[in-house]
Amino acid sequence: MREGDFLRAHIQDRVPTRRSHRKRLLKILTSRLFIVGVLILLQLLLLIFVLIQVGTMRYWISVVFNIVSFLMVLCILPREDNPSYKISWIILIMAVPLVGGIFYLIFGRKVNGKRMARQIEEYTRALLHKDHGALPRCSGSTCGDCLDELRKNHPMLARQADYISNVSGFELYQNTEVEYFPIGEKFYERLLEELRAAKKFILLEYFIIQHGKMWDSILKVLEQRHEHGVEIRILYDDVGCVATLPALYGDYLRAKGFQVGVFNPFHPRLSSATNYRDHRKICVIDGNVGFTGGINLADEYINARERFGHWKDTAVMLRGEAVQSLTEMFLELWQFSCRESLRLSDFLPTQPCSCAGFVQPYGDSPLDSFNVAENVYMQILNHAQNYVYITTPYLILDNEMVTALCLAAQSGVDVRIMTPHVPDKWYVHLVTRSHYRQLLEAGVRIFEYTPGFIHAKMFVSDDDTAIVGTTNVDFRSFYLHFECGVAFYLSPVVAQVKEDFLRTQNICEEITLEKERAIKAPVRILRSLLRAFAPLM
Repeated sequence: MREGDFLRAHIQDRVPTRRSHRKRLLKILTSRLFIVGVLILLQLLLLIFVLIQVGTMRYWISVVFNIVSFLMVLCILPREDNPSYKISWIILIMAVPLVGGIFYLIFGRKVNGKRMARQIEEYTRALLHKDHGALPRCSGSTCGDCLDELRKNHPMLARQADYISNVSGFELYQNTEVEYFPIGEKFYERLLEELRAAKKFILLEYFIIQHGKMWDSILKVLEQRHEHGVEIRILYDDVGCVATLPALYGDYLRAKGFQVGVFNPFHPRLSSATNYRDHRKICVIDGNVGFTGGINLADEYINARERFGHWKDTAVMLRGEAVQSLTEMFLELWQFSCRESLRLSDFLPTQPCSCAGFVQPYGDSPLDSFNVAENVYMQILNHAQNYVYITTPYLILDNEMVTALCLAAQSGVDVRIMTPHVPDKWYVHLVTRSHYRQLLEAGVRIFEYTPGFIHAKMFVSDDDTAIVGTTNVDFRSFYLHFECGVAFYLSPVVAQVKEDFLRTQNICEEITLEKERAIKAPVRILRSLLRAFAPLM
């Protein structure tokens, strides 16, 4: 080939690439995430500029700022917040008094959370008392009978069930069939099958929704069922979908005849309300079938799109009485988001099923003082006799969880944790790895999922207890997100979760203490720096 021909061919090959790059860049610059991010960044820069200008005008003003920051630290210390959370804010305030104090007033306090909590409580109280008196939360065998039966078989597990019931209000059930999905593709097939069979209503509550093979096929089924008179309600988290859906996507869905709620709409302003996110993944069909787990409605969750290597995730399907609790969780946030008052009796299960074992779906809210999700995890660690296996995409631990993990391992319990090898957020992965050495020294075994990213959130222990849900082992899930999970006691699902963990462990890389000791000093320093502010991420 002559030089001129070669150059022309080379240029022709590069033109589509340049065009695609320009198109991609234009898409990024005009995206909602970019625009909102720029507006918030401008507000931050303006705030910092004003504070610095004011602080440097007179020496006494700077002294006043320092005194106010010190007093603010004294106010933070007695608060009931997690110690790690308080320490992170104290470091920021003392290091940058001008900025840190204002940031704490905007983001650190739960002023908006208290207002939100009151509104949700009012709607929930009305929901449960709509039918002239408290509606029973168990439609078949009484909850007390379930607890008595579990107490006879296993008193320690009954204590866990009692805790969940007493603190969160979600009861224990028996008459419920369960199906476990060890991978997103299996969940997706079953979800479509059950959606096609819907007769009365479909409730969808998801942190992330994104157009692609998964959501487009689900949307098509929803349109078909709506044509047959099925009532469709869709609730999605606005922050979770800020990068995946356009700003007015709710109107697009409403035009199709669906009822749509957007949880905590994301506005380009500095506000602590942005911290509170609906991280739940719930689908309820006719009150009789319910899905939950780690899987959102986007293509990477079913490996139709590769983002961080192979995506490993899990979910469960409930059929029977326990679905009522998933329905209550959905209606709780639906009423708050849509200001619509509903009757729980219109959404109750009508098809009880028989099965082995006990099932207890539960929810956790960041707006109360009960840290249900983390406490459920820690009770499993504290009561374990033989083993506890854990999967989590993020491992950002507070002192209580570190103590529970280390104490269990040092007491002879086989504690194993599985985390991703391919991260979705590099800085969070560094914080995750910053905990490895302390855990390894205590005897915890750590495995990284080498094929890619593991997003499953599960605990399984002693062949009698398992948790499958949405709660990561990190600060955001424990303290800032609305989460949900399902506890299984003496259920066949426990063996399935354990088998899945051990099978997945075979394709993981085990992280040893020797490998951790070989980490270079600059990496260790960066990990420590990020870890100091992990509760604020």
